[in-house]
Amino acid sequence: MIRTRPAYTLLLYLLLPFVLLRLWWRGRKEPGYRRNVAERLGRYGSPPLSNCIWIHAVSVGETRAAQPIVERLLRCYPEKPIVMTHMTPTGRAAGEQVYGDRILRCYLPYDFPGAIRRFLDHFRPSLGLVMETEVWPNTIHACRARGIALYLVNARLSEKSYRGYARVHGLAAEALNELTAIAAQSDSDAERFRALGATNVAVTGNIKFDIAPDSDLVNQGRQWRQTWGTSRPVFLAASTRDGEEALLLDVLDRIETPGLLVVIVPRHPQRFSEVAELLDRRGLAHVRRSSGSSPAAHTRVLLGDSMGEMAAYYAACDVAFIGGSLRPFGAHNLVEACALAKPVLIGPSMFNFQEAAELGMAAGGVIQVPDA
Repeated sequence: MIRTRPAYTLLLYLLLPFVLLRLWWRGRKEPGYRRNVAERLGRYGSPPLSNCIWIHAVSVGETRAAQPIVERLLRCYPEKPIVMTHMTPTGRAAGEQVYGDRILRCYLPYDFPGAIRRFLDHFRPSLGLVMETEVWPNTIHACRARGIALYLVNARLSEKSYRGYARVHGLAAEALNELTAIAAQSDSDAERFRALGATNVAVTGNIKFDIAPDSDLVNQGRQWRQTWGTSRPVFLAASTRDGEEALLLDVLDRIETPGLLVVIVPRHPQRFSEVAELLDRRGLAHVRRSSGSSPAAHTRVLLGDSMGEMAAYYAACDVAFIGGSLRPFGAHNLVEACALAKPVLIGPSMFNFQEAAELGMAAGGVIQVPDA
């Protein structure tokens, strides 16, 4: 069992060849994993900075959730550069789409002491904000040693994640207490952080409730709906994960709703073609969003193979199912659908958005289904 930071660091070095091999392997389907690999080892080609604000958002959800923070920082501290780090290519792409050239983007290095030292030497942040649940012991320790205030913000810790960190309780407790503070989403999140030994926890709420859907995308979705036909029922399966599309299609095959258009938006772009092949095998007439064509009257499924348009899909639908909840992935963000007053269906697995789902169910806007 890994209980100390030196033991953890040794394990990281032993795993490095396998980590790099995994990057190459994932790059077969998502080429972005094979780009900018040097950044993952703390080597950057951009000009050095100093006194910047650093925000870490691991992937797409965290990148979009950070928007209220980023916008406020840009208004209040226009003289300070903002650097946003990611771990996934989709997160990096989302950062480019949402923030453009107003901030810098790069990958956060893996948690090797030398790589983190090079990262901090290059960007010299005066403040760090880590979104949600990214606890990297060496990164946190290096910031503490340099006097860099580092906060875990919009922090959440599901029961599943808690059990994982509890296996390395000593290491987790040391890292959490070297953070300047933890701003937890809910009382239950705060309780789990404290159970791991954190003493610097406050409950500040979920900033995803502060995000307003992009008005341009909402208008775009409403225009789509006009094109598809306002009397045509539209069912959206949003952010679906591996295996969920087949389960949903099995159910929808048994539902006799004249003219029903099913919109499927897979969570990960590397699965777009996989889902298209599934639709081909099922013999379902479908059109891909990327084709630029609108669904015809005989079209059964619109495959949403685009990034950054989820608000438009929500605006265009009648009912939204939240993916990642039929299988044990913990669900994805349902707040945007609720913000657009769409009835929401969610499966049994919702540990990533437990509080939001429970609030939605209490308000009558969310229905939980036991299975497909």
